[in-house]
Amino acid sequence: MKTLGNILWHFPFLGFLSALYTLIIGLIFTITVVGAPIGLGMIQHSKFLLTPFSKRMISDSKLNEDKSTLWKILSVIAFIIYLPFGILASIVTVIQICLLFISIVGIPVALVLAKSLSTYFNPIGKVCIDSEVVDELNKRKAKEKADKILN
Repeated sequence: MKTLGNILWHFPFLGFLSALYTLIIGLIFTITVVGAPIGLGMIQHSKFLLTPFSKRMISDSKLNEDKSTLWKILSVIAFIIYLPFGILASIVTVIQICLLFISIVGIPVALVLAKSLSTYFNPIGKVCIDSEVVDELNKRKAKEKADKILN
C-alpha cells in the first residue's frame, strides 16, 4: 500500500517536483553558512518527499545525536531568521491541506503535507528515516516508560 501511495504521489500529483524544488532550496540555504542548518533540514525533507508514504521526518534529538555547541548556537540563530518564513509556510500548508481534503482525490496529497507540517515550520534538526524505524523507536521508548512505572 505504501508503494502505491508513493507511485500516486509522483505521477498524478508530481511529487518529484516538490522534492526537486525542496532540494534546490536546501542547497541554496546550505551554501550560505548561516542557513546551513535550515538547508540540511530541507535536504532531508526532499528525501522525505521522494517516498512520503514510506518515510517520516523526526527530530534528530530522538535519535540521541549530539551536536557541537557551535552548531546548536548556529541552529538557534538560523531558526530566529527562518521563523517568519516558517510561520508563513505553515499557514499556507494548512490552507492547502484544508482545500485538498475537500476532494477525495486530494486526500493522499493532504496527508503528505500534514505529515511534513512541522518540517515546514522548523526544518532545523529534522531527519528523514523509514517509518518502521520510527515505529521501533516509539516501541522502545514505550517499553522504557513501562519499565520505569512497573519497577
